Amino acid sequence: MSKPVVSVLGASGYMGSVLIGFLADLPVRLRAVARRRSPVPDRSVAEIEVCTADLTDSGRLAEAVADADVIFHLCKHSGGWRDAERDPDSERINVGVMRDLVEILRGRRSGGAAPLVVTAATTSQIGRPPDYPMDGSEPDRPETEYDRQKLAAERLLKTATDEGVLRGVSLRLPTIFGQSPRSRVPDQGVVSTMVRRALAGEPLTMWHDGTVKRDLIYVEDLAEAFIAVMRRPDPLAGRHWVVGTGRHDELATVFRTVAESVAAHTGKPAVPVTSVQPPAHAPVIDFLSVMIDPVPFQLASGWCARTQLHDAVDRTVKAMLDKAGEESSVRT
Repeated sequence: MSKPVVSVLGASGYMGSVLIGFLADLPVRLRAVARRRSPVPDRSVAEIEVCTADLTDSGRLAEAVADADVIFHLCKHSGGWRDAERDPDSERINVGVMRDLVEILRGRRSGGAAPLVVTAATTSQIGRPPDYPMDGSEPDRPETEYDRQKLAAERLLKTATDEGVLRGVSLRLPTIFGQSPRSRVPDQGVVSTMVRRALAGEPLTMWHDGTVKRDLIYVEDLAEAFIAVMRRPDPLAGRHWVVGTGRHDELATVFRTVAESVAAHTGKPAVPVTSVQPPAHAPVIDFLSVMIDPVPFQLASGWCARTQLHDAVDRTVKAMLDKAGEESSVRT
């Protein structure tokens, strides 16, 4: 029996590189695809092919997914949600790649199971978050251009599933954080930013009283969620799923956890956690809680987040200290 072909689009990114690290342990033919060269493990069970390609070129995209049984679509415009309003390249990547992918797969000869396509969406596609844990049944009223683009791509995936072109699964993701020893690609999110500040001895500042809640998911748990879809696609195909931990941590608690972890690892006093006045341009979402009910996805996939907040923060602090130590030894 031949090994399944798994293509990861956006493999050089933060999330994609960790997923590659997990997939490398499986008996698959793994294709790591990105605009720049993707980092891959030195040792692996998988047969790994590294491909550099501009995925907005439909010809290169077709090569990247040729004969793929599973496609993880993780690529997005590098500018993120802030640039989507003013950069025309954002739509070409965030929506256009999915549009091209559907047409490429539509042109495949029939026979056998339709390819599985799993895409990374976002919980913010619904617009303003409700004041209760969202479970995926909420109406979509996106308020930013980025969220409108992500929703458009998701709808293309669902329509193609209905047409039998592919089996599509959209995972709507909350805030992802943390460093993993499986990848050296840095996390640029708020939690890891606070770890860097604490390591530099700087206070950790909040734009509110710290009671705003977030469902924060460790990047390794998220990688396992994608793999869970690959292992059990049929109950999941054709719709979107909200993925999260079900924990609703107040940001003051998160920041104090960061300060305490850095202190424990360095032997220095914990840096203070303080509130400051927000800038005038601060987006409204920064002052609203985002809570997730992950039970529907858990029941359908068999997956659940396993890493507690303090463990994930500890792993992140250790990974950053280890990396700093390696860089220091190279310089000396």
